[in-house]
Amino acid sequence: MLAAMARRADKTQANRQRMREAAQRLFVARGYSATSMQAIADEAGMAVQTLYFTFKTKRALLGELLDVAVAGDDEPVPSLERPQVRAALDNPDPVAQLHEQARLAREVYERVAPVLQVIAHAATADPEIHELWVANNAQRAVVMERMAAALAAKTSLRDGLDTTMATDITLALLSPELYHLLTARRGWSADRWERWTADALVTQLLPPR
Repeated sequence: MLAAMARRADKTQANRQRMREAAQRLFVARGYSATSMQAIADEAGMAVQTLYFTFKTKRALLGELLDVAVAGDDEPVPSLERPQVRAALDNPDPVAQLHEQARLAREVYERVAPVLQVIAHAATADPEIHELWVANNAQRAVVMERMAAALAAKTSLRDGLDTTMATDITLALLSPELYHLLTARRGWSADRWERWTADALVTQLLPPR
């Protein structure tokens, strides 16, 4: 009986992922507002009733798609409690912490950049999606504040900086807008973006060495 329950749970999870993947393909290709729940169900090869039963609304589906893309999985673990983020926070070397931040941001944006573009475009006309965009920016700010505080606890910051200014600089350099500009519009590789961003963080946040 336990084995049968486990198989059903695995199938349910696989179907949920299939629906998310179908939604992402259509959102990216057509835009959020032009994509119906029926179209997503058809793309996933599922009944539309199953899609509604699983996600309730299109906005909830987009929200889960964003959360999973940011995290890299669907485990309910907050960003600041994830092992890779904890490792960056706890790294005693401030330069190494900043390089880890750039690497983590690259990994996230390689997964989430298409979804963020969908949300950014839809947010201009849809109040619910605007709320999702605002919430995502607020969550990113919380993480950057913790990173700046951890950095300041390890070393002196560059002259004239406090943790608030350090947070703002980090948010700017690690913003999805800058990632999109340099990779999608200017043709940088993700590797080049990571190296440049790590160097910029070190230069802007730490005293000259």
